[in-house]
Amino acid sequence: MTKLPISLVIITLNEENHIEHCIRSAPFADDVVVVDSFSTDRTVEIAEKCGARVFKEAWRGFGPQKAFATSQAKNPWVLSLDADEALSPDLAAEIMQKFTDLDSEAGYLFPRKSFHLGRWISHGGWYPDYQLRLFNKDKSQWNSAALHEKVEVKRTLKMKKDLLHWVFDDLSDQVRTNDRYSTLGAQQMVAKGKRFSYFKLIFKPWGKFVETYFFKGGFRDGLPGFIISVGAAYSLFLKFAKVWEMERVRKKSQG
Repeated sequence: MTKLPISLVIITLNEENHIEHCIRSAPFADDVVVVDSFSTDRTVEIAEKCGARVFKEAWRGFGPQKAFATSQAKNPWVLSLDADEALSPDLAAEIMQKFTDLDSEAGYLFPRKSFHLGRWISHGGWYPDYQLRLFNKDKSQWNSAALHEKVEVKRTLKMKKDLLHWVFDDLSDQVRTNDRYSTLGAQQMVAKGKRFSYFKLIFKPWGKFVETYFFKGGFRDGLPGFIISVGAAYSLFLKFAKVWEMERVRKKSQG
């Protein structure tokens, strides 16, 4: 396999089930950086066996953590993947083919296809779900968002082949993730000065279900599509409910 001056960069926490697949999916990368938030499983051991340079770093939030990881890369070109993602063989080949013609001021978007509940999900807003994963760190930077972090670039271009994503281990993992992300979302709303709204609490979740299940075709993914749409609605409900909870706790603490 021909090596390219690309650094594969991954942040991890207890990702022993995914990390090897993620690293092995980009065999062309001549540098692999893993920044681990003190995993208690075999993540670090597996990453090191795969040739990664591992840095242990306390959690800073998604944006700052990925910025730190990117700063450890040896190459200007960075392929930033989540541990539960992997390049499809076709996408790996596409990157290799196009590497010499990449635009250093652009960030490259990959169409991401997610696997959940025993199948690849193709509707409900889950696909193509473009994600910016390849960029030149000398011409771009991560923002500081704790949630919905992104690389700030001058322009974006698209790759054609799929990035693969094993989004949840099971339904319990989906519930835990929705709980965690709804908390972060609520904290962001409060930090921005946005107030609780009964209207949003009641109607936004219903709107999300209708949007994902009917208008975006979630019904075409069978029962998994229905479960996903209900989960999306519930996650939104949790976010607004937590905003209410935070405001109520703050008022009580202020007497």
